[in-house]
Amino acid sequence: MSTFDEREKGFEKKFEHDQEFQFRAEARRNKLMGLWAAGQMGITGADAEAYAREVVQADFEEPGPEDVIRKIKADFESKGVDKSDHQIRRQLDDCMAEARRQMMSEAN
Repeated sequence: MSTFDEREKGFEKKFEHDQEFQFRAEARRNKLMGLWAAGQMGITGADAEAYAREVVQADFEEPGPEDVIRKIKADFESKGVDKSDHQIRRQLDDCMAEARRQMMSEAN
């Protein structure tokens, strides 16, 4: 195998690893987001865990986080929780940072 082929294989493996990491980080972000949203709505314990799973499942409707944001926003409105789109998006960003931090610390 030539050096070029080896480099190509290396890049393919890195891309695959990065994609898997991103998928897992987004799933963890969504779980953290679901737990946060559950807390905002006064949902606790096993019900909060179940709600977090619903949020994770909601992310499979379309690419990107819009489906998660839409679900949480609709749930907040039905429960009378007053959070702006900006607050929800900021929390989503915070949850992504936390998910990545957790995954990196688990890898070490």
